Amino acid sequence: MIRRKEGSAVFVISVAAELADVHPQTLRLYERKGLINPVRTASNIRLYSEEDIEKLKLIQKMTQDEGVNLAGVKRILELDETVREMHGMIENMEREIMELTRSMEEEIKKIHRSYRRDIIRIPRSDVLKYNR
Repeated sequence: MIRRKEGSAVFVISVAAELADVHPQTLRLYERKGLINPVRTASNIRLYSEEDIEKLKLIQKMTQDEGVNLAGVKRILELDETVREMHGMIENMEREIMELTRSMEEEIKKIHRSYRRDIIRIPRSDVLKYNR
């Protein structure tokens, strides 16, 4: 096991295959199909993170238990990534809406504070003109 800069564990292909309960050749196939993308060292050694191992287990579950073919798995993973990105966009928009709402409320308060509250005496004759 090798350690990445971020501190997450990274495994060579034989260890990753054992942890995911697949053959190393299966990992190479998954990489060729674009299902996983392990980090490569300067000497071209594949390194798999714990996140990669979890993804491999998910791929195995979909193919073995649910009967999904590799093209289907790839599409499911792509859609899952799209959904995660959209959730992030929604969270950003919700934060922006909250910030804009707060800003608008402050502006409304400023406008209300700026109202003149002087008492102006209106002659009775003028009041009677407008009430007819």
